[in-house]
Amino acid sequence: MTAGGRPAGDGRRLRELDVLRGFALLGILLVNAELMAGPYTVSGGGPGAPAPDRIAAWLVSALVATKFSLLFSFLFGYGFALQTRSARHAGADFAPRHLRRALGLFGIGLAHAVLLYPGDILTTYAVLALVLYGLRGLAPRTALRLAAGLVAGLAALLLGYGLLIVALTDPATAGEHAPRAADALAARRGGPARVPAEHLRELPSAFATALLYAPNKLAAFLAGLAAAKTSLVRRRGRDRAWLRRVVVRWLPVGLAGGVLSACCTNGPLDDRWFLAGKAVAVLTGPALAAAYACGLLLLLDAVRPAAAGFLAAAGRMALTHYLTQSLVLAWVFTGYGLGLYDRVGSAAVLLGCLALYAAQLALGARLAARTRYGPAEWLLRTITLARRPGRPEPACGSSRRPQDEPRPVP
Repeated sequence: MTAGGRPAGDGRRLRELDVLRGFALLGILLVNAELMAGPYTVSGGGPGAPAPDRIAAWLVSALVATKFSLLFSFLFGYGFALQTRSARHAGADFAPRHLRRALGLFGIGLAHAVLLYPGDILTTYAVLALVLYGLRGLAPRTALRLAAGLVAGLAALLLGYGLLIVALTDPATAGEHAPRAADALAARRGGPARVPAEHLRELPSAFATALLYAPNKLAAFLAGLAAAKTSLVRRRGRDRAWLRRVVVRWLPVGLAGGVLSACCTNGPLDDRWFLAGKAVAVLTGPALAAAYACGLLLLLDAVRPAAAGFLAAAGRMALTHYLTQSLVLAWVFTGYGLGLYDRVGSAAVLLGCLALYAAQLALGARLAARTRYGPAEWLLRTITLARRPGRPEPACGSSRRPQDEPRPVP
C-alpha cells in the first residue's frame, strides 16, 4: 500500500520513496555545505576552533557523512527498476531511454561541477547507471552478494592502506596531513569568473575521489535494484513490526560505526587514522542508513504523518532541490555572492543548512502543488523521452496503446 492507502502497482509512484528521497536531501546538504564552506570546516574548524564548531563537525561526520549518500544511491537503484517497468508498460524500448537519461544526467552534473560544486555526484551516477544497466538481469540474491563484495573490497582497501599510513607515519608529523588553508582562497573569494576556473582545476582530484568510492555507490544501486525486484517498499513500507526490527537490529551497529569513524576522521585520533575511519564508515554506513530510513517511516506514520507530504514533495523534485542547494551555497561561500569561504564555522554552517532545508520543504510543497515536475526534472525527462513530457510516445514492439507514465500518487 502507498502512504495514501492505495495499492502501489507497477505504474504507481511509491510515496515512501519520495519521502526518503526528500529526507536524504538534508544529509546531502549538510555534508556538501561543510565541504563548500572552507578547508577546515569539515574537520571542525582547524586548530584552536571553538568547541561548538568542533562538535558540529564531529556530529556531521558520525551521523550524516556517507549514510545519506548511500540512502540516495539505494533510491536511485530502486528507481532504475521502476523506470524499466514504466518503459515496458508504455511500450517503449528502455535502452535508448536509459542512455539518453544517463547522458542528460552527466551533462547536468558536469555543468554543476564546473559552475557550482566540483564534488558533484551526478556525473558518477550517470556513469554507474550504465554499469547498472549491464547488471539489470541479476537475481536479487546475486545482486546483494555482489553489493556486499564491493563494500567489503573497498573497506579492505581503505583499511589496509590506512593502517599502512598509521604504521609508517611519525605521530609527531601527523599534523602535516591536516587540512591546510586552501591555496585557491583568493580564487574562491574572487570575482565570478575565477570560481569556474578554480573548479576546473579541482575536477581531476574530485573525479579521482569519486572513482575511489564508486564501488560503494554501485553497491547501493544494486541493493536498491534487488529491493525493487522484490517490491520491498510496497510490501514493507507500512509494516511497522518489520520497520521496528530493522531499527532495533541495525541502529546500534550503525551508531557504533559512526562514532568510531568520526573519532578517526575528526578526533581525538590524529590524521593518520583518516582512511581507517573511512573504512569503518563504508562497512557500517549501510546499517545506519537502513535504520534511518525505517525509523523515519515509523516516525512519520505514528507521530507526524502530515510531514510526509512536505518530504514527498521535495523528493519528487530532488534534482531541482539538490542543484538549488549548491546554487545557494555557492552564492554564500564563493565570489558569486558573499564570498564567505573559510570565514564561517561549522556550527553556523549547520544552522544555516537547517534553515535552508526548512525553506526548501515549504517552497517545494507549494511548487509541487502547482506543477508535476521541477525545472531540472522537466529538463532531464525531456532528454530521456526525447520529447516534451506529456506528449504521446510511439510504441516500440508493443500492442499496448502508447501512454505516458501515470501521475505520482498525491
